[in-house]
Amino acid sequence: MTGYPFATCFASLPLLNGGRSRAVNAENPEGEKGKGGMAASHLGPSRKGSPCIGEIKPGETVLLADIEGTGVITHIWMTVTDRTSDADCFVLRDLVLRMYWNGEENPSVECPLGDFFCCGFGRACVINSLPVAVNPSGGFNCYFPMPFDGNARITIENQHKNSVPAFFYQIDYCLYDTLPAHTGYFHASWRRQRLTRKAEDYVVLDHVHGRGQYVGTYLALTTLERYWWGEGEMKFYLDGDQEYPTICGTGTEDYFGGAWSFATQENGRTVEQTYCTPFLGYPYYSRHDEAVHNDYHNDDCPPMRGFYRWHMMDPVCFETDIRVTLQQIGVSHGGLFERQDDVASVAYWYQSEPHTAFEALPGKEYRWPR
Repeated sequence: MTGYPFATCFASLPLLNGGRSRAVNAENPEGEKGKGGMAASHLGPSRKGSPCIGEIKPGETVLLADIEGTGVITHIWMTVTDRTSDADCFVLRDLVLRMYWNGEENPSVECPLGDFFCCGFGRACVINSLPVAVNPSGGFNCYFPMPFDGNARITIENQHKNSVPAFFYQIDYCLYDTLPAHTGYFHASWRRQRLTRKAEDYVVLDHVHGRGQYVGTYLALTTLERYWWGEGEMKFYLDGDQEYPTICGTGTEDYFGGAWSFATQENGRTVEQTYCTPFLGYPYYSRHDEAVHNDYHNDDCPPMRGFYRWHMMDPVCFETDIRVTLQQIGVSHGGLFERQDDVASVAYWYQSEPHTAFEALPGKEYRWPR
């Protein structure tokens, strides 16, 4: 039976799609039919004998899934500690998630674990959106459909100083006989510029060639200058655009679905309001080091803001290539001005394979928040 691998919205639930459901986790590492939960515990056989990967050693890359056949990953859940000590508290930026489709050598997904799930700065926060949900306390979920035709391989690399204990995960998928001929493959890539260059747009994504559609942006912004930061416009250069893009937004808070600086007034102060919606969100704001306490210094740090925007209802389609950039422009009583800030991002998109290899992922110290 060929099936309907992408018929997964509410309205299509009555349609029997012909898939064969499987799941990979520590209780069934190969997703084999009829072989889940075989490990024994002190309670007896098949009584929570292998709920997690007990330890990921420093420098170790663990194979989470190696799935043969044709199918679609429909859901990923993971959870792990965010620190191993007060001095080693950026586990979510030190663990690197990679995904490979159809036997490719270069990953289609390469991203610090937390940022992939819209939790930058090495900190988990609650995310209530349609494709990504992060629930208390650090339950990371992704619902982007991830097709594969031949093989799907998912790994996690520990670049943290110490061993990371108790990594829990589950990868749910359906196997099918075939995929539609026009299927694109899921990609996600992380970038960071610790100090943007004045009057030069930050590059969210480039060197993408082929046919596809851009489906989302996560932005982790650390502001390094005073005054309002969000006048920069998001630009999409499509199919050979050079000097000017085909799509140019009107401001950073506009792109993330907000308006007028997200502002409200509290006790005579202007305060930015955070929010989560199915497709747009500003879930995280902090200007404090919430990771550790020290009796001898305060917890001030540069303001950190996390945003997501999903183009699920409005994918940005391209036929040959795409480049995505974001300006760093602010405004004060003196008018608009060019800013320099610390910007990190994740771009999410589907495209035909093969894809261009990503730039080398920066080392863990470069990835750490300020």
